[in-house]
Amino acid sequence: MRWIRGAGVVLVAATVALAAGAEAATRVQAETVASGLEHPWAVAFLPQGRFLVTERPGRLRVVEPDGRLQPPIAGVPRVDAVGQGGLLDVVLDRDFVRNRVLYLCYAEPDPQRRGNATALARAVLSPDARRLDAVEVLFRQQPPVASRLHFGCRIVEAPDGTLFLTLGERYHRMADAQALDNHLGKVVRVGKDGQVPPDNPFVGRADALPQIWSYGHRNPQGAAWGPDGRLWIHEHGPQGGDEINRPPPGGNHGWPVVTFGEQYGGGPIGEGTAKPGMVPPIHHWTPSIAPSGMAFLTSDRYGTAWRGNLFIGALRGQHLVRLELDGPRVVREHRLLTDLGERIRDVRQGPDGYLYVLTDAFDGRLLRLRPTP
Repeated sequence: MRWIRGAGVVLVAATVALAAGAEAATRVQAETVASGLEHPWAVAFLPQGRFLVTERPGRLRVVEPDGRLQPPIAGVPRVDAVGQGGLLDVVLDRDFVRNRVLYLCYAEPDPQRRGNATALARAVLSPDARRLDAVEVLFRQQPPVASRLHFGCRIVEAPDGTLFLTLGERYHRMADAQALDNHLGKVVRVGKDGQVPPDNPFVGRADALPQIWSYGHRNPQGAAWGPDGRLWIHEHGPQGGDEINRPPPGGNHGWPVVTFGEQYGGGPIGEGTAKPGMVPPIHHWTPSIAPSGMAFLTSDRYGTAWRGNLFIGALRGQHLVRLELDGPRVVREHRLLTDLGERIRDVRQGPDGYLYVLTDAFDGRLLRLRPTP
């Protein structure tokens, strides 16, 4: 890899070897679109080439195509910006051009001062993009917990219009990931009005909360709708055992009963790495890369060999992962942007077909990845 600095732009040239007989190796350059973002967490794409970026302390900003940052948008819900918490994911409604609806998830302070919880809200962005109107909380994780850790908080709109939301187990409550009477360590599914879809797997069970889609998760910070018509997520493991999963309805993914990770400071957790009735990951990393953000590439901007690949940011690893897939199986892994030396918080494909990433720092950046000969 080569690290090139130019005026106002950082270019990282990454060479990726392809299998024999494939097209020539692909190089990418990381081009700075915007800087000066305080711990940006998620990016969405507005019309006319503008961007919408969340900053963890609680700000939502429009970024102009030339990189200028607009003042924070008014009307953002109050967030609890502590530890890993704050304003986290943002996703535009599929019909945004017509209805200007967006969805936010964030750490919400509990009004009864019992801690905080991950919340999902719906809002309408004003025509001038200066404020949020008609803000409505669609879902609140129960129970609230006094913790600064493991909020999860990625949103995916499924083709049927329902919303999936990933939820961490809040670290100190890891055993609750196996219980169905709470939302800790779960993936939930709700309608755009906050109502429970009648075909959710635990609807009608007295011992389970009806929003739950899957359980036994630790801290899922990446989610995307896959080309196979399934939800894909990844989640942080403890000192190893970061996982990629395709959670089926009602699936138990095992945390903390089974894991490829270990206790901080060493020592086993649970009962090993597998157990009957628990869904194994399709891929895992040990040691941990601390994954965040997830996107499938559907464009040909980087050549046909990259189309259909899965891209995942790495915080601890400070790189971007490119995974080649054979159906649900990972067959090859590549690590990009390793010379950048920055934590990658989010990765998305833009309407122009390019990949965009956010770097997690006090002076965080929005980067566009361009292919280069």
